[in-house]
Amino acid sequence: MSTNGKVAAAFEELAVLSEILGENAFKVNALRRSARTIEALTSNVCELEKSALLAMDGVGASTVAKIQEFATSGTMEELTGLRARVPAGLTQLLQIQGLGPKTVRAMWTDLAIEDLAGLKTAIDTGAIARLPRMGPKSVENLKEGIAFLEQSRGRIRIGEALPIAEALVRDLGLLACVQRIAYGGSLRRGRETIGDIDILAASTDAPALMEKFRGREDVAKVLATGETKTSVLTKHGVQIDLRVVPLDRFGSAWLYFTGSTDHNIRLRERAIAQGMRLNEYGLFHAAEDGTVAEGALPVASVEESDIHAALGLQWIPPTMREDRGEFDAFAIGSVLPRIVVMEDIRAELHCHTNASDGKMTIDEIVATAQSRGFHTIAITDHSKGQAQANGLDEARVITHIAAIHAARARFPAMQIWAGSEVDILSDGTLDYDDELLAKLDWVVASPHAALKQESALANARMLRAIAHPLVHVIGHPTGRVVNGRPGLELAMDALFGAAKKHNTALEINAQHLRLDLRDADVRGAATVGCMIAIDCDVHATSDFDELRYGVLTAQRGWLPASQCLNAMDPKTLNAWRMQKRCGVG
Repeated sequence: MSTNGKVAAAFEELAVLSEILGENAFKVNALRRSARTIEALTSNVCELEKSALLAMDGVGASTVAKIQEFATSGTMEELTGLRARVPAGLTQLLQIQGLGPKTVRAMWTDLAIEDLAGLKTAIDTGAIARLPRMGPKSVENLKEGIAFLEQSRGRIRIGEALPIAEALVRDLGLLACVQRIAYGGSLRRGRETIGDIDILAASTDAPALMEKFRGREDVAKVLATGETKTSVLTKHGVQIDLRVVPLDRFGSAWLYFTGSTDHNIRLRERAIAQGMRLNEYGLFHAAEDGTVAEGALPVASVEESDIHAALGLQWIPPTMREDRGEFDAFAIGSVLPRIVVMEDIRAELHCHTNASDGKMTIDEIVATAQSRGFHTIAITDHSKGQAQANGLDEARVITHIAAIHAARARFPAMQIWAGSEVDILSDGTLDYDDELLAKLDWVVASPHAALKQESALANARMLRAIAHPLVHVIGHPTGRVVNGRPGLELAMDALFGAAKKHNTALEINAQHLRLDLRDADVRGAATVGCMIAIDCDVHATSDFDELRYGVLTAQRGWLPASQCLNAMDPKTLNAWRMQKRCGVG
């Protein structure tokens, strides 16, 4: 975990423990907001000056003191104290669906329950019934929640969640009783990992829709079911919640259940400031006392864009709903640079043939790119240091360059470049010498080994590669794997400055296992003015389909199309390539 990740996790733990101890909601929410702010930083929070910390949204003097304490000692005295007061097993209980901090606190103080095993015992003995509002139905729901917690996989990668959601929306959308259906939540916002999948539907026959949903072949267990909401656990170990809402309130419900929580809070505050109230049922005019008359018709509710317009906003894309400046950026009358979309991408600049560890020949990969409407393909097989990936030694590279160039005659409509994904060695030198690099049309330099390198050495290593005049793109800069490997801990702001200075692009590796750069880093790089490549790191035909995950990440990072190499026309892209090749910048 990165330093920022560790500090953010500490603040999140402070929030959880404070909830269990019954602290006020304002303090808990402030701690969680600090965690999210720190997690999104591209600078090392422990190295920032006090003035820079105080300038961050939602960060006050007490938060700064905790950060500085963590920077010095690696922990926080308050956190140590709370851990001593709260049994460690209680935090796991908050992961049970429907179980909040007040109930967990009551279980602890009234029944001496301190962990999951203790909760199971209280259920088995009937002691749990002594708690308020813990009737037979609540106990049954609790049992189901425990079963789900023990079977679920936790947060899954977006590349696993999105196909599940799309298949469900497609299949249920074919039912005659379904008027409208879509997925929402963090999946719609394009987050790299997903806790559960939220599906929203409008239907003329909700019971029939729920029955079809419960009876799907991929459903392993029904967790809860009712007239308007059903939750299931799939055979993939993923929870899916299906909610049925009125067709004329679909837009407001979709807005609400897409989130994020911080975004929704700010949106509701905006409504209140304008004399209105916003909830999942619509946007309503409010009386002087702030209430909404019973039976009042909404000002807007059918479409999200209607609600945004009524609140003085342009429609805000779901990927940008994180309370990170979107309300100012999308105020009616403001002009925002056009953020990159899938249709902009017309080049793949990082792909591997069967000359190294890919599955396709040169012609197969070029033909696939052409069939998808691309105008440029850069073939970048591994360098010799990647022996396990059948990396090419110097003699094989020369032969491979000739073979790639020969393909130009067979595909005259395509711009085809002979490149390489060259290893950045632990000291920042590259896996090929400059004479060989100069023979290549395109160089992607990537870290593959020594990914636990000490931060100062890792920074120097990457800065050296960025400054190399023959490098076009830094591939998957941290080397991380989502939910698997943290990768290099880098001073990203320093990398952004160097990339801008040397006109070296940074890559969003679109493979959902990588998504490296991450969204917060894309935002930082885009703000500085860096050029970004969104590449699929193609090894097989299906890898071209990973592009959408890279684009979602780019959108979450507010990347303008004008700063995306893959969105350039062929002439402009080639001119950028040649400028680098001539050592300009």
